Amino acid sequence: MRIAGRVTGWKEYLPQVKRDEEEAMTKQAYRLLLFDLDGTLLQSDKTISKRTLSAIKRCREKGMMIGVSTSRSEQNCMIFLKELMPDILITSGGALVKKGEEYIYKAEFSETETRNMIDMARTVCGEDCEITIDTAEAHYWNYKTDPKKLDQSWGESIYTDFNEFSECALKMCVEIFDENNAKVLAERLAQCDCIRFSDGYWYKFTKKNVTKENSITRITQDCGIGTESVIAFGDDFADIGMLELCGLGVAMGNAIDEVKSRADIVAGSNDEEGIAHFIEELENQ
Repeated sequence: MRIAGRVTGWKEYLPQVKRDEEEAMTKQAYRLLLFDLDGTLLQSDKTISKRTLSAIKRCREKGMMIGVSTSRSEQNCMIFLKELMPDILITSGGALVKKGEEYIYKAEFSETETRNMIDMARTVCGEDCEITIDTAEAHYWNYKTDPKKLDQSWGESIYTDFNEFSECALKMCVEIFDENNAKVLAERLAQCDCIRFSDGYWYKFTKKNVTKENSITRITQDCGIGTESVIAFGDDFADIGMLELCGLGVAMGNAIDEVKSRADIVAGSNDEEGIAHFIEELENQ
């Protein structure tokens, strides 16, 4: 199923179970392109290539909607999207959904719930564990090293020690080096959906059943389209559900193996303009 470098003759690589649907899929009027950010739409230098932007623009001119589905907060991800200006925005791992300028879904923990989550993370993982919190207005972090010194793409992350934190959270992330501790914390925060990011030791906690795929179901219902009319692109654990849900799930060439094995197609990598290649091949079908 894997396509190295570019999507050449992509129909040949559809899973056997979907081959009977090939003709219908070819004729399918896709209505929405939905992109994860890091490792997918963004190259390693955190930019979107001009070729990719041009390919996406052509899709928009043909009437397709453009969407982003990311674990980053809204404020943080918009740093990268000034040229793209997506029609649909799913942020904080699915906890916030925006269509145009209208918020259609928000899944927040109360101030008390947020406080309890922070306390539990410190109890299980140590008082000095690193924590991030997304709220509807900001991104907070008790960083030991200024994140901008590690990665300029973090944007305006606000430092806090969380000792007196009293805001409603959309998402909490915790850096957990011990897998057993991660398991214990997930069990104790049973009201949360927990998933790990593959590029480090960070774990995401959102409200139970708050995932990218469930937010996609909400936005497609609001738009009056079916999930079968969505092409989704991703590379990490949090993307698996949305790739399986949508009409066509595209794993990037740099995606983890678990994503590649569950996607319909594997395109080129984010640094090989895999999305642009895919769109160009699709235009030529």
